[in-house]
Amino acid sequence: MNIKDQAFNIHKSSFSITRENREGLNGHPGMVVWLTGLSGSGKSTIANALEKRLYAEGRHTYILDGDNIRSGLCSDLGFSDVDRIENIRRITEVSKLMLDAGLVVITAFISPFRSERKIARELIGNDNFFEVYVKTPLAVCEQRDPKGLYKMARNGSLRNMTGIDSPYECPESPSAIIDTSSSTPYQVAGMLISAIKSRSANSCHLASAKTR
Repeated sequence: MNIKDQAFNIHKSSFSITRENREGLNGHPGMVVWLTGLSGSGKSTIANALEKRLYAEGRHTYILDGDNIRSGLCSDLGFSDVDRIENIRRITEVSKLMLDAGLVVITAFISPFRSERKIARELIGNDNFFEVYVKTPLAVCEQRDPKGLYKMARNGSLRNMTGIDSPYECPESPSAIIDTSSSTPYQVAGMLISAIKSRSANSCHLASAKTR
């Protein structure tokens, strides 16, 4: 059976319980908070702090983190441009499924290319996609270097390091811009909580208006 045959034999199923039903049970709308930035910028730390705050408020959440995903779902991928693109494609599909479950999904990935982030936004839906640019300067990221990756990239023992010999394309119109060199993770989480609640309130208002 070839790929065309497989596509022809796929019939999408419809089920009784919808995303709206799940969100009603959860007591809040779902959302994808997409953290993007260089390695060492603080994405995972922010994701953890944000989830703790959301969890304390009774929101149903889940973090998709770069290293964790690459140890399982994307363990077959490397760091070439092609593999990075496939990595983000898979994350986008998983995020969309979790959004359908009514969760607040927090993703922490470098996701260096605008085109892939654009595809993620389009697939997930602009109203559901909250892009956070963790704009920590490269010099600060290198100084932290928690995994020793920048050191290896500088001495030539590691290739395709984003920010060194592989490009990072900054978001052009992110929902929020954060610099962890001047704010603590707790402060950042607080700022994002306020922005997310504002977005959620607007989403609920729009949903109510559509049903009138």
